[in-house]
Amino acid sequence: MMIIAAAVVAATLAASQAAAAKHPMGTADYAALRSAQAVAVAPDGAILVRIDFGGSEGLSRHEWKLLRADGTGRRLHLPGSFRPFGLTRSGALYGGYPAAGHEQLAIVPMPNGDEPVQPAQLILLPQGIHSALLSPDGSRFAVLASPGPPDLHAAAHTVVEPRRTSLYVVGADGTGGTWWCPSLANISDGPIAGGSLAWSPDGASIAVVSATPKIGVKEIRSSIDVCAGPQTKHVVDVPTSVGGLAWTTDGSIAFLGTTTNVLTPDHVWTVPAQGGRPEDRTPGLKGSATSMAADPHGNIRVVVARGVQSEIDSFAGGSLTPLYRWPDGTVVGLPVFSELTSAAPQLALTVADPTHTANVAVPADRELKRITTEGDDQIARIDLGAVRVVKWTSAEGIALEGIATFPAGYQAGRRYPFLVLPHGGPESNDTLRFDTFSRIIAGLGYVVLQPEYRGSTGYGSEFLQAIYQHFGDRAYRDVNSATDFAIAQGWADPDRLAMFGWSAGGFMTSWTVTQTGRYRAAIEGAGITDWGSFMWTSDVQQWDFDARWPDRDPQAFQQFSAVMFADKVTTPLLILHGEADERVPTYQGREFFESLAARGKTTRLVTFPKSGHFPSLWEQRIDVFREIAEWLAKYDRPSGL
Repeated sequence: MMIIAAAVVAATLAASQAAAAKHPMGTADYAALRSAQAVAVAPDGAILVRIDFGGSEGLSRHEWKLLRADGTGRRLHLPGSFRPFGLTRSGALYGGYPAAGHEQLAIVPMPNGDEPVQPAQLILLPQGIHSALLSPDGSRFAVLASPGPPDLHAAAHTVVEPRRTSLYVVGADGTGGTWWCPSLANISDGPIAGGSLAWSPDGASIAVVSATPKIGVKEIRSSIDVCAGPQTKHVVDVPTSVGGLAWTTDGSIAFLGTTTNVLTPDHVWTVPAQGGRPEDRTPGLKGSATSMAADPHGNIRVVVARGVQSEIDSFAGGSLTPLYRWPDGTVVGLPVFSELTSAAPQLALTVADPTHTANVAVPADRELKRITTEGDDQIARIDLGAVRVVKWTSAEGIALEGIATFPAGYQAGRRYPFLVLPHGGPESNDTLRFDTFSRIIAGLGYVVLQPEYRGSTGYGSEFLQAIYQHFGDRAYRDVNSATDFAIAQGWADPDRLAMFGWSAGGFMTSWTVTQTGRYRAAIEGAGITDWGSFMWTSDVQQWDFDARWPDRDPQAFQQFSAVMFADKVTTPLLILHGEADERVPTYQGREFFESLAARGKTTRLVTFPKSGHFPSLWEQRIDVFREIAEWLAKYDRPSGL
């Protein structure tokens, strides 16, 4: 009996010591944390997996593995500058590789040893490629690229003009290349899989989505055509954006579209390939269809956001059927599969949840089984609090949802410093996954709430449409109601409220501090502060917020521009912005900062050299959170301190 008691004491002591050894999540954990993503599937069913992690400086690092469905496999040594798209019928990799001043299409042999292999073949185009898609029989590539010669003076200047994107089809051996449908010069050049191209099942033609260019055209329209060599068959014009494209088994074309004024496609539509009237196949969808792709056998899979969880549905017979869901978490993006008709029908998915980083899973008996465990050993050393999906009704009767992250050791009944964290997009949503922003801030002792305000995906078209011309009032009230809810729940100390957001969340933060003084500290990253000028100068179309002309109706854009209300700000505001940001140009942060500083407001502007919309260098990412922590420590303090 004494031996048993001693063993129990020893085990309890060991558990206590292990718990004591844990630490709150910090920037060192953020930089080192590993995750895995399914990238492609080989003809024999092996899965190409990319492992991502950071460091103290420089860009993110990547490792590559080729895994079987049971999780066993080997590491691959690929060229560091190679960007794999998929695998050919011989099992070689194809993807983007820098050559002749541009990213070109490269064929890289499958590595067998520890030495990195080099491309065995390069298919060179004068201005490089954007992306490529293998035909179902593996004989040809469909390539999106810019036609015409390169700019011989590109080193001396940048010409601002619409980027032309056309379709180039070339044999898998690099021969017989030619431009298909030469009249199409504005093909959408987003992600290829489930994006703007889809080979027909017989490989004889390609469905193509084109869109009005960003420059020179204010209207947002799309068109779908079918290309076969030089012949273009026009299928349909769509008065909004189109995302996702697939051939159905009956010969129709499925695509993602919308009936809302906002840009984000959220329903599945079909149209006869020979042309005709498109039909919304999911008119009553209580969620958002966000991406779609078909495998070479005609199986169409759709990512459907349902609240803060995304699942994979099958689209067949004109309707959606739930297929795969990750319990207590979310599916991240579309499944990957071989593009070859003759290949093994293996699927691989990327999944995540609040206690695990993104990892790879495969179907097993109609469920999903995780086959990688990247980041698990690191997370085991971090002291994490609970994460809950919460629901509330705002004062104006809007049913809302959010994700609450609690600090480690949270005690019910005790009020904590609180931070509301609105997401970017805004036509996006937070998902139930390991969110590093929330975890780092919770590691500082905060309860963090991510509200899914009106305009978020995952809640149906009416909820999405509600943000149109109302970003600064409806969405603002929804985010503010999240803070009310946290106080009412007894989580939030009403004397220790803070706010942080990036991009559209940065707008929400900068706008909020012009409307209320309830927050002790606020941080906005890359936020829109002047809508009138932003609409023209962002690198992508932004008319989903408000399609009126800023010069004809300036008041419509000034009414939600924080820079017009700088005199009303009383909250200390930290502004963070990349110096090379083209999505939300840097002057947006600078203009607001200057206006605040001239009025004697408490503010600080920190910019990141050569950084885009969010820093890609890890020393800058770490600095983002150092600045946030120091700002909160300085200004979000109890009264009297």
